[in-house]
Amino acid sequence: MEIVSKKNLVEFVGTYIFLLVIIVTGNPWAIGATLAAIIYLWGHISGGNFNPAVTIMMTLAKKQPSSDLLPFILAQVLGGCLANETFKTLQANNIL
Repeated sequence: MEIVSKKNLVEFVGTYIFLLVIIVTGNPWAIGATLAAIIYLWGHISGGNFNPAVTIMMTLAKKQPSSDLLPFILAQVLGGCLANETFKTLQANNIL
């Protein structure tokens, strides 16, 4: 059994990138372009949820296995937490 599957890693990294762009830029064009890019690049691996609300909806609609629900949400929340910590570090070091 894999501890971290490829699709969980994709959800983690994709959510990290997506949320970092949101909190760094706040620019709707950059946010939309980032979401489109990560879905294009990795959507075929994980389904391209990158958001716990989307993960829940896709599971309830039976568009993805229920076994993906908790691992995806955990990966997405951890990706979001890392994006926040990255943002705070960049600000603390006057990079942003």
